Parts: sequence; C-alpha cells; structure tokens
Amino acid sequence: MTRIEKLFKQKPKGIFSVYFTAGYPTLDSTREVIRELVAQGTDLIEVGIPFSDPMADGLVIQKSSTAALENGMTLHKLFEQLADVRDEISIPLVMMGYLNPIMQFGIEPFCQRCAEAGIDGVIIPDLPFNDYITNYKPIADRYGINFIMLITPETSDERIRLIDDHTAGFIYMVSSASTTGAQSSFGDEKQAYFHRIDAMNLKNPRLIGFGISNKATLDAAQQNASGAIIGSTFINCIAETNSVKEAVTLLFEKMKK
Repeated sequence: MTRIEKLFKQKPKGIFSVYFTAGYPTLDSTREVIRELVAQGTDLIEVGIPFSDPMADGLVIQKSSTAALENGMTLHKLFEQLADVRDEISIPLVMMGYLNPIMQFGIEPFCQRCAEAGIDGVIIPDLPFNDYITNYKPIADRYGINFIMLITPETSDERIRLIDDHTAGFIYMVSSASTTGAQSSFGDEKQAYFHRIDAMNLKNPRLIGFGISNKATLDAAQQNASGAIIGSTFINCIAETNSVKEAVTLLFEKMKK
C-alpha cells in the first residue's frame, strides 16, 4: 500500500493538504516548511516547482514562483534539498509543477529522482491526458509515481471516468474554472458540481483545491470530498509573518475562522 493509499484509508474524510512554492520565502526554506507543516498536523504536502509562466496559478502563487526563481531555485536544487526528506517525515509528498521544466529535466530522470526522494505523486496541470497515457504513464508506473489529474466543473463525465480509470492516488478537483486564489465561500453552482461528482462514485478519492481560504470553504471541501488543498492562503501567511513556524500557525488559525 502506498503512502497516499494509506492516508485515504486511515482518514477518508477531513484531509488537510497544503501547497507551498519550493524556494520561497528563501532558497533553503524548503525542508523547514515541510517540517513545520508536518509538526502542526498537515496530512499531505504539495511541493510546488517554481515556473516563470504558471498558467493555472493566481497572482499570489505567481509572485512566490517569481521570488523562488530569483532566489535561485531549480529542479536540480529541489531534488538535492529533498534527498533525505524521508528520514524525517512519513506523510505523502506530491510535487506540483508545469510541463516545461520537467521536460527539460527529462521525464525518466524526473520520475527516478522522485522515487529516490520518496515523492509519492506528481501533478502537472498542463500535461495533456492523451500524452500522459501514451508517453508518461508507462514511465511513472515503472517508478511507482502516481500522476494525479485535475478535473473542473467543465470536465465531462466521460473524461472524468477516463481519468478515474487510468490514474491512482487521488483526483485533484478544481473548485472552479479559474486560477488559484482565495474565495470567501462556495455558492450553489459549485455545490451542485461537488454533488454531481460525488454521485459518480469514482474509485479514486478526491481533494478539492483552488479557493480554500477560511472555515466555510474548508468545511465545504471536506464535506464534499476527502479533503481540501490550501495554497494561496498559505503563501499569503508566509508573506505576512516573520518565520515559517508563525506562517503555519497563522494558516491553521485562518482555517478556523
């Protein structure tokens, strides 16, 4: 059983997952952020690979990616930072990034380095599904890496079932057809979308991301899926505080309001 499978079996509801941009706030803060998120109770961590044109991300994460790149973060440097991370933590780690830097690195070396670092899954928002099936899945399977796909309110039922049949780990359920960023609540249209997907009885569990910023959106995500993914709100917490520990504490406080 993989770490992701184990998490969803042990905690089918209420999962609290956090995204952060590697290399932000400082080049060498990656391990510190991971340690502190684990220490304060995060269930799953998404390590963001900074990229100059993160098309699915809103302004907050775009700025953190720019800062991380200016700090000198690269994919090679990130793998160096994650080399012994499994000596310290046991929760699932997922890398999230865009296709360009991964293709530049090489898909097989990338999957190999992920496996060596104990990375459990990869999310590539701009990876076409057909390319994944044909060119990426055989390599990912060889190294035991789950490629996790995104669905949106516009994704057809046929496409969702295709994704469900050919992926493992979990499905990343984007709350709305927009970029990342805080939302104060999820209206009737989004709730209907959540209920529609829930009624499909997919084999993969789901996590809801994009717009999780307070207790109302967190509760809605955790009620309509296995859990929530928080990104922009945590990046804002880092910007608002003087230490990583304070940022994580502030994040948990904001999610209670």
